[in-house]
Amino acid sequence: MSIFERLNRLFPVWAILFALVAMLQPSLFTGLAGQIQLLLALIMFCMGLTLSKGDFLGVVRAPLPVVVGVVLQFLIMPLVALLVSVSLGLGAELTTGMVLVGATAGGTASNVMTWLAGGRVALSVSMTLVSTLASVILTPLIAWLLVGQAVEVPVWGMLGSIAQLVLAPIAAGVVVHHFLGTQISRIESALATLAMAAIVVIIAIVVALNAGRLATLGPLVALAVIAHNGLGLAGGYWIGRLCGFDERTARTVAIEVGMQNSGLAVALANQFFTATAALPGALFSVWHNVSGSLLAGYWKRRPMSDGDAVTAAR
Repeated sequence: MSIFERLNRLFPVWAILFALVAMLQPSLFTGLAGQIQLLLALIMFCMGLTLSKGDFLGVVRAPLPVVVGVVLQFLIMPLVALLVSVSLGLGAELTTGMVLVGATAGGTASNVMTWLAGGRVALSVSMTLVSTLASVILTPLIAWLLVGQAVEVPVWGMLGSIAQLVLAPIAAGVVVHHFLGTQISRIESALATLAMAAIVVIIAIVVALNAGRLATLGPLVALAVIAHNGLGLAGGYWIGRLCGFDERTARTVAIEVGMQNSGLAVALANQFFTATAALPGALFSVWHNVSGSLLAGYWKRRPMSDGDAVTAAR
């Protein structure tokens, strides 16, 4: 195992460590607030570098699980975010941040967690790709539908920003991969480390910007984030099973639905709303990697039934 792979496995540890440093010494990170969009673009570019023609063909070869998974992604998570926010009495800013987390695409870490959980990695990559492309339209639209009456949602501004932060960097990465795919495959773990570092810095910036409010808002937002993530994972798994998917596919759908591109939610909240609205995304970035790791470890130790094992081998 390379040093980069070892670093990547400790992602939740780095996220928590940097969040604590940012909480104790916010001045170290508040000056970087203007770099959040650049850091997110870097993450998306790294993701694009790892995508090949085969990843796009995977969507065509097995469209049903991808379609069902993406529909659940943009149905369960936004509605659960709103339900949890209302149930806990969160204010308009935090509710907006929760809905933004729910309305974004699947996070890139979901692909790693799927692999650790014994899921279908190719399906996970395909779902992440499709949901990321769909988020350009769906994220601002869902945010407007669910919280547009409480706060002003700049749909067109968000749409343009997502195109710049998501589509353009991914497209650039795919183009580079087309010409340098062999060389890039040798440094994929290093690219993952670079993306991880960017996410960790984003988390630290948002925590630093909210350092003064964490004592009062932190526990409540943490509870909301844990409930949101847990319901997303459970809903993705059990609805996947109800749709007739085998165990391996259901695990993949669960992880893809429950783990969000919270970095994008943070960038959008910071650009179009407030630092407080970015807090749920920052906490979600930490927690969903912790919960994803725990769930993946549990599933890895839990054998699949004979029928599921046969289906997975096909």
